[in-house]
Amino acid sequence: MEPIVFSTAQGFTVSDSIIIQQPAQAAQQLLVLHHGVGASAQHLSPLGQHLAVQFPNAFIVSVHAPYAADVGSGAQWFSGQGITEENLPARVAEVMPAFIHNLRYWQQSSGVAASATAMVGFSQGAIMALEAAQAQAGLAGRIVALSGRYAQLPTHAPEKTTLHFIHGKADPVIHYGHCVSAAERLVGLGGDVTADVIPFLGHEITAEVMDLVVERLTGHIPKHRWEEVLKAAPQ
Repeated sequence: MEPIVFSTAQGFTVSDSIIIQQPAQAAQQLLVLHHGVGASAQHLSPLGQHLAVQFPNAFIVSVHAPYAADVGSGAQWFSGQGITEENLPARVAEVMPAFIHNLRYWQQSSGVAASATAMVGFSQGAIMALEAAQAQAGLAGRIVALSGRYAQLPTHAPEKTTLHFIHGKADPVIHYGHCVSAAERLVGLGGDVTADVIPFLGHEITAEVMDLVVERLTGHIPKHRWEEVLKAAPQ
């Protein structure tokens, strides 16, 4: 399968996404990985390979962001130059249609429904994944935010989407307080959330983080499934 190539309104393209695993039989899950600013699809390959061991029937792809990074090498989902709390939401919203288009492409290519899709994002990739669920309902069954945050605190909890936050308490780039605030807001909105703040962890993906991602994806039963079982149970 060829990497995706699609154009945004600004004329940028994505052509370097990496398919980490493509099952010989029909895929049962889709795991879509989104890297941080200044990185590339290759940056999340170790995480993808780790997940492939645990999910042998999953289609796993690491997506390359569509824009060249403002500083240094690598790519970015949106510009970080002159970024503020006030203009962050608008920058994310501007590129969101292309981000969602990309996700839909991989769902169609893999033959996997949104309910069996997990978006995994690191840093800026996590911002995009979290905000995508605010922008459009039913995009994915799971979202894993690693060292990420919302552009602004959510106004609603995505229905039938479980959100997993994993953040380092020593993160010097995105303060872990964003993780705590988001989890508290989502719980108050009735959302399905787990939040792990790891002491001494910086802005990084370690072996401990990879293992925790697997634990959350395999060990947490989505809230809506519990509710469906309870409704079906005899009174």
